[in-house]
Amino acid sequence: MITLFHHPRTRSSRFIFLLEELGVPYAIHRIAHIRRPDGSGGVDPENPHPHGKSPALKDGDTLVFESTAIALYLTDRFPQNGIGPVVGDAKRGAYVSWLAYYAGVMEPAWMSAYMKWDIPRGTAGWVKTDEVMAFVNATLEQGPYLLGENFSAIDILVATTFKMFMGSPLLEKTPLLDGYVGRVLARPAYARSQAKEND
Repeated sequence: MITLFHHPRTRSSRFIFLLEELGVPYAIHRIAHIRRPDGSGGVDPENPHPHGKSPALKDGDTLVFESTAIALYLTDRFPQNGIGPVVGDAKRGAYVSWLAYYAGVMEPAWMSAYMKWDIPRGTAGWVKTDEVMAFVNATLEQGPYLLGENFSAIDILVATTFKMFMGSPLLEKTPLLDGYVGRVLARPAYARSQAKEND
């Protein structure tokens, strides 16, 4: 049985969405508390994540943590719905590249912008948000999803992130991005995940 260690309104919410897309049995273990940016909260001793963060996922004795690792693990483990290109698929390279890009470039770019860190271009392994969005926009102009015609788990990670920030000083709301987020969140699995958000 897959168990998702979940705290509402954190990054773990999108994995309810992914698990609903995959259509596999899973259980939600509600994490009692997590560390908060203001210093409140703490580490739940029942949370297996090594830093007490959300999400973490257990599959029997296998522990997986960090969003892109969980997405890759689940789509490899349950390939039947085509939510993640498998080894040998022509889209596999783009899929794993986007997963790595999300964790290694996109999130650091947003964090540096949010924290108002001035990161010189070409250093620290990532770029500024304007360069990230130029790449994202150019990709979405070629197809409805980041892998073209194929919806995948990377769309769940990116679109749910955009939903949080779009319209804020960090991310301009444009017809292209609004349409993309709308397509992803219009999927029935998203509605089902929202119904389970506070379970």
